[in-house]
Amino acid sequence: MSKRIEAIDLNVYYGNFLAVEGVNINIEPRSVTAFIGPSGCGKTTFLRTINRMHEVLPGARAEGRLLLDGEDVYATGVDPVTVRTQVGMVFQRPNPFPTMSIRDNILAGHKLNGARMSRSEADGIVEKSLRGANLWNEVKDRLDKPGSGLSGGQQQRLCIARSIAVEPDVILMDEPCSALDPISTLAIEDLINELKNEFTVVIVTHNMQQAARVADKTAFFNIAGTGKPGKLIEYDETSVIFNNPANKQTEDYVSGRFG
Repeated sequence: MSKRIEAIDLNVYYGNFLAVEGVNINIEPRSVTAFIGPSGCGKTTFLRTINRMHEVLPGARAEGRLLLDGEDVYATGVDPVTVRTQVGMVFQRPNPFPTMSIRDNILAGHKLNGARMSRSEADGIVEKSLRGANLWNEVKDRLDKPGSGLSGGQQQRLCIARSIAVEPDVILMDEPCSALDPISTLAIEDLINELKNEFTVVIVTHNMQQAARVADKTAFFNIAGTGKPGKLIEYDETSVIFNNPANKQTEDYVSGRFG
């Protein structure tokens, strides 16, 4: 559980367009890392390469190496589906499967993988995952009701529970709070702090205060102009990025002078 992520000279393409260039980064296990930067600078694109979600788009590909505890997820013969069970993804908008009950949402990953389990095993997974997402007490009496009946913040925690149910090593979050109200946002942030005890968590956020609150380390991405590739400009302890960055671009961004 909880793996180190290392990108080595990673380039990400959409067809012939180089979207992200030359990323080198080392992300510690059991930590929270935030990706910040202006829109279009490649932070979400890079995030999606970590679990090979990027390549579901036609013509999209990555070159270079991306290692999980030293194993290259882009090596020949590696099954992207296997990678995605090791690296969970939580999206910007909560996306519980609308026709499924809360319980079936949690078990969806296991069923997709063809896992056979007893009723009591399934019950155990459902309870453990919902407790892990701080949602159990709110939904334990309505597990057979549709997940789509929950509030936005509850739906997002359900999606996190669904992600942790298959026991991944890494959880990626793409702006998980951007569609949520402040109270729900706080609940998700508290949850992120708890998740890092077990998982490596990487979060893309436009909310710099959020990065400052939840992340151990922060990576600042930027882009030189339209049509140019996004690049990783600076990566350091979050307190350094916000209070004493080494790069002028980082300083201008975190102080609100551009972006």
